[in-house]
Amino acid sequence: MTTFRHALVLGKFYPPHAGHHHLVRTAAARSERTTVAVLGSSVESIPLADRVAWLAAEHADDPGVVVIGDLDDHPMDFEDDAIWELHVGVTRSALARRAILDGDPALAPVDAVFSSEAYGDELAKRLGAEHVPVDPARSAHPVSGTAVRADPVANWRHLAPATRRGLAARIVVVGAESSGTTTLSRALADALATPWVAEYGRRHTELKLAAAKAFDPEATLDGLVWTLGDFVDVALRQQADEDAAVEGPVLVCDNDAWAATVWGHRYLGAPHPAIAPNARKPALYLLTDPTGVPFEQDGWRDGEPLREWMTELFTAGLTDRGVPWRLVTGTPGERLAQAVAAVAEALAGHFRFADPKEAPRR
Repeated sequence: MTTFRHALVLGKFYPPHAGHHHLVRTAAARSERTTVAVLGSSVESIPLADRVAWLAAEHADDPGVVVIGDLDDHPMDFEDDAIWELHVGVTRSALARRAILDGDPALAPVDAVFSSEAYGDELAKRLGAEHVPVDPARSAHPVSGTAVRADPVANWRHLAPATRRGLAARIVVVGAESSGTTTLSRALADALATPWVAEYGRRHTELKLAAAKAFDPEATLDGLVWTLGDFVDVALRQQADEDAAVEGPVLVCDNDAWAATVWGHRYLGAPHPAIAPNARKPALYLLTDPTGVPFEQDGWRDGEPLREWMTELFTAGLTDRGVPWRLVTGTPGERLAQAVAAVAEALAGHFRFADPKEAPRR
């Protein structure tokens, strides 16, 4: 089998799917170095950085593979020589970046282009490389980026774990103490037949009290000293629990990493953005109204007088984030009905992708 010195795999990867991963691994198996160039355009609605991260995660253990992302907003026209050269210029820049990362600019040129697309022959020719077609009929993996964008739920099985984590629609229920967040989130997960992620903050409090008792057997909940680090830990663990729970395209969560910043404000007395600076923006937040919900003291709660204030904090924070959110009120049954309706609307928008730039048909 021919071994190439430096192979190129190029595409939009909008989003990455099993066919793309097969292509990359085929190139890696036959090449000493493989550069995966993710060339996205400004009109596309999945961030370029996300696609690079998802591909890098999936191919982290494939020897010689490096994923490079860059913007290519040039028009698409495979019949125009000048436009071809614009795209080739961006491609060469991506290859140069890979070579610079490797510490040897002389390694930039490629001797193979692995592709499943019709343009592979011409691209390889313009790069002075050999074209290696890989499953152009899509028989090994009957999927395409177009198909995934049209119906991601039906094509979910063709997506790698990192891509699933990135594309999954997360429905997050937040609210003040004893306002029904756990009740609603569990009922919603059951109604949608989708995984449910528990709030980690309660478990962290239990463990913190146990640690305090290891120092002083008389330690109490009221005597706990809360620090910024506590809420950073809660945010990180909450997000990790979410990622681990992603199976299908929808996930219901009782709180999330961003919610830890609101609870940090409550216990530390001021907002601390450093708690979760990279918190995701889910498909929908549901904020539980404490009105009409009796406060249940289970031995771990102390915020009955603060429920209205906490609700105001959540309301202000959600508004500032510019994320979709709904206030749910009424009886448990009414709240669930409101939530199910809001989720249906949110999912319709979440799984809608902007059309990519395509070459004109002649």
